[in-house]
Amino acid sequence: MEILFKNSDIIVVIKPAGVSSEETAGLNMHDLIRESTGEKEIFTVHRLDNVTSGVMVYAFNKRAAAYLSEQIADKTFIKEYAAVVHGIVCPEKGIMEDLLFKDSRRNKSFVVKRERKGVKKASLEYSVTATKGELSLVKIRLHTGRTHQIRVQFASRKHPVYGDGKYGASDNITYIALFSQTLTFKEPSCGRLVSFTAELPHWEFFS
Repeated sequence: MEILFKNSDIIVVIKPAGVSSEETAGLNMHDLIRESTGEKEIFTVHRLDNVTSGVMVYAFNKRAAAYLSEQIADKTFIKEYAAVVHGIVCPEKGIMEDLLFKDSRRNKSFVVKRERKGVKKASLEYSVTATKGELSLVKIRLHTGRTHQIRVQFASRKHPVYGDGKYGASDNITYIALFSQTLTFKEPSCGRLVSFTAELPHWEFFS
């Protein structure tokens, strides 16, 4: 785990793939942060899938957690990702808007056509930054934060994330080519706007 920033209110880290972003019985970020900082109280304000890596922020007190959660609710907390997806994405930039239904029993989300109980609107914007063969490197900004949102929205358009067997990719790799690259938000201690960006992992599919 790499620490990008820390003060008395928050810590910004790069979550490794294979580690839970929430406090669980297995390997999780709360334990890693406690081991690295000695802090006892840690609050999760947003999440990343276990198979996804990248920049995350955690709070050390309820006031800071509430301040960050308010920004997420009013959509001023900006989350940007990089992903390698199958196929040549066309058009090269645009907005994806869908209705998503989460099947909690299967821990999987689906694009559906009609609103009903459990269905939520999902929106993101994207731009293709590079292509190689039948793969595209895509920059993504989330407008909403639904379960597996990026994964299911691209997969529904026949562009599954590289390595994401859950949503149709056939690649045999341990983790998926989806990385939380940038977080932008107002820092709780003084309200200033801050932005944290990490370099893409040195994995073959990101090069």
